[in-house]
Amino acid sequence: MDNQWRYQASSDSAAMSAKSPQEGSTWRDFITVTKPGIIRSNLIAAFAGYWLASAWDVQYGRLILTLLGTMLVMASACVFNNYFDRDLDMKMERTRERGLPTGRLKPMTVLIYAIGLGISGLLVLLAFSGILAGLFGILGMFVYVVVYTLWLKRTSTWSTSVGAISGAMPPVIGYVAVTGEVDLGAWLLFAILFLWQPPHFWALGIRRKEEYRAAGFPLLPVVKGTFRTKIQMIPYVALLIPVSILMYVYDYAGIFYLIISTGLSIVWLYLTLKGFKAKDDDAWAKMCFFFSINYLMVSLIVLVLNTTHG
Repeated sequence: MDNQWRYQASSDSAAMSAKSPQEGSTWRDFITVTKPGIIRSNLIAAFAGYWLASAWDVQYGRLILTLLGTMLVMASACVFNNYFDRDLDMKMERTRERGLPTGRLKPMTVLIYAIGLGISGLLVLLAFSGILAGLFGILGMFVYVVVYTLWLKRTSTWSTSVGAISGAMPPVIGYVAVTGEVDLGAWLLFAILFLWQPPHFWALGIRRKEEYRAAGFPLLPVVKGTFRTKIQMIPYVALLIPVSILMYVYDYAGIFYLIISTGLSIVWLYLTLKGFKAKDDDAWAKMCFFFSINYLMVSLIVLVLNTTHG
């Protein structure tokens, strides 16, 4: 397996070098390499975590600095991900036109960019959001870059589940920036983002299964098949229901959050189970994927609006 990966990487590197020079990089390439879509959704989660912990007594200056630090740390991790995956990205239709695979961005430039973003973000978190927020920022970067990108993404179907740890850090960072401690509220926020990610990403993986297979990624739908992936999605979606209930029971959120978030979780679970009777797996996976996006956005917005007053 290791020899195969070395051969693929060396072959792809040679292919990249052999490509004709591309047009020069633009500011759009430097923005795209940070994966703005991921940053946007995770900033909403970080905002929700900060707001929940503040219980409407918000220090807006610290909130802005916490979001800035979180954004820079996430951007750094995403740029590192693009840097290390540049050869494999050449094999996938949805990634081959990125700045690195096309040659518009130089690897060393991107590496320096990633390091600069990471250092800046961690300094902002440590200086203005507290040691604990900075430590969770470091943990998120380490899991995403080292554990997920460099190790599990290339070797194991567990990559999605373990990688979800890093994706669950933003709301926790926002929360501990206010509280300075890890309590039940932090764990519940972690649970929401952690449980949401695998079924969300596996729905995309089912739709793009052949692309991931061609690239050599051992994604669950590729290795175990679509049916097994559908089974694996169930516990993650189902566990979102008690998390929503606990948010209300322990007085972190109000009745509107309980009704809306629990209702959305039940609908998502229904759609997931409906997949076993689906005649068109691609259409079903597309429906689940887009529902999962709306689920997260609506749940977090309602959580912010229906946070229990302190």
